[in-house]
Amino acid sequence: MTKYLAVMIGGALGAVSRFIIGSLILRSYAGTFPLPTFVINVTGSFLIGVLMTLFQNRANLQVNWRLFLVTGILGGYTTFSSFEWEALMTLRSGEAGIGFLYLALSVVLGLGCAWLGLVLANRIWAS
Repeated sequence: MTKYLAVMIGGALGAVSRFIIGSLILRSYAGTFPLPTFVINVTGSFLIGVLMTLFQNRANLQVNWRLFLVTGILGGYTTFSSFEWEALMTLRSGEAGIGFLYLALSVVLGLGCAWLGLVLANRIWAS
């Protein structure tokens, strides 16, 4: 039961965080590029790189922390389904350049941020 609560509470916190951060970005941005989802996915990729590296390198950490932070918070925070929908709608609206830029940057920077999180976490916790 504790595992389910960890995921549920983390998911709620992640979803609220996504809503707040997305809203803050939209206050000062009105472009056609889906910047809020992009920022959330890239930062979520970085955080998952850091956290999963920590969990892999520290076997003594309780699984409930991974479930709470990664499955719960980051699962609620990142927006892959929104990303897919926004990319499709951007492409369908005739903004092919913006749509493909969004797809390419999200995947490349997201992967790069996950790698950067892994490298950073290994350097910090290896000492």
